[in-house]
Amino acid sequence: MSLQEFWFVLIGVLFTGYFVLEGFDFGVGMLMPILGRGSDTRRRVVLNTIGPVWDGNEVWVITAGGAMFAAFPEWYASMFSGFYLALLLLLVALILRICAIEYRGKINDPRWRARCDLGIGIGSWIPALAWGWVFANIVRGVPLNEKKQFAGSVWDLLGPYALLGGLTTALLFALHGAVFLGLKTGGEVRDDAQRTARLLLAPTAVIVGAFGLWTQLAYGTGWTWIPLGLAVLGLVAACAAVLADRDGWAFTGTTVTVAAATTLLFGSLFPNVLPSTIDAAFDLTIHNASSTPYTLKVMSWAAVIVTPVVLLYQGWTYWVFRKRITVDQIPAPVGLPLKD
Repeated sequence: MSLQEFWFVLIGVLFTGYFVLEGFDFGVGMLMPILGRGSDTRRRVVLNTIGPVWDGNEVWVITAGGAMFAAFPEWYASMFSGFYLALLLLLVALILRICAIEYRGKINDPRWRARCDLGIGIGSWIPALAWGWVFANIVRGVPLNEKKQFAGSVWDLLGPYALLGGLTTALLFALHGAVFLGLKTGGEVRDDAQRTARLLLAPTAVIVGAFGLWTQLAYGTGWTWIPLGLAVLGLVAACAAVLADRDGWAFTGTTVTVAAATTLLFGSLFPNVLPSTIDAAFDLTIHNASSTPYTLKVMSWAAVIVTPVVLLYQGWTYWVFRKRITVDQIPAPVGLPLKD
């Protein structure tokens, strides 16, 4: 395996980890108005399921972006120029979500918490839709000219395949979040999470299946039938587990589906990193978009040393906060009074 191939795979692994871990964070935020209805205590139960881990999950996309910038600077530059408005909107939504989560408990006032809950919802729905739309466009290709520069407009990024990609990640993350809440909560919140997961099963299966098959038939290769099959099997297993009230197996199933779907996208993209819809000669590949061999070599040593430490630490974090949360465990809210 060449260094270019190694870093393409590593970036794929980083985005896979991000979508698996941050995917259920987005799902929790998306479902918070539904599963937290009726009382602030229920909303705090929902939010506390991701409270200890959501910020650590976001590190994956920061690392993935940094790796993309260092290993494939041409890919980074062309993608961020072409998707500038979309990625700016995504970034603003993520910042809004961060502020809403962090500041929600600082003020003890229902109006303040309602505004923060709105920010959490917006900051979860927009990225859940945007990530699927962005990666569908990356796989499909964008108008790149002979200078490897984006030569289109935002309308070139609004094709049916890209829009279906956005709907796919939104539904899949919502189901992933509902299953996660069923695993992490107890009592009435868990019951509602399981009912919500059951309602999401059919539409998610249809949309994910349609997008996965379209990706495979239009852009896939022989071996990418494997991740497509794994994604389908994971979704079938999740459906069976949800109907059987097996929370752990349901979460395993949705995790496999998210990971396999991401693998399908990256596998369909390889060896390109950003195809051109103008002329295949203008495609950005792992070879013409990469950094120098020396840069890749130094980065590889750093990744080999640091990555296992990060994985062990994050695994330990999930182990520490593994227990279920119920309504009766939530204390009375504290915070400063809101001054008009």
